[in-house]
Amino acid sequence: MHGHLLVLTTYPDREGAEQLATKLVQNSLAACVNVLPAMRSFYVWKGQPTAGDEYLLLIKTHENRYEALEKTILAIHPYELPEIIATPITQGLSGYLNWIESSTSP
Repeated sequence: MHGHLLVLTTYPDREGAEQLATKLVQNSLAACVNVLPAMRSFYVWKGQPTAGDEYLLLIKTHENRYEALEKTILAIHPYELPEIIATPITQGLSGYLNWIESSTSP
């Protein structure tokens, strides 16, 4: 089995994070999205030290849906440059990985 991805993105508010998660699942772009509780992020943006509360989304998908998933995030995300990081899932329970694949089939 291969092609499964864990995609990470952050969102500045819970309501927006939940709306994004719902849209991704309803459009079969993700099998599951976990929205983690608020965290504090520290970074430099346009030369200025910045901090803010964000919600982390853990998105389980298949690589054949990544391009559409990324476009969807970019279309509705309020950040000029949102964090979108994908990492391959190299191991996992075969039944769960099969479920990801079947849930994200177009």
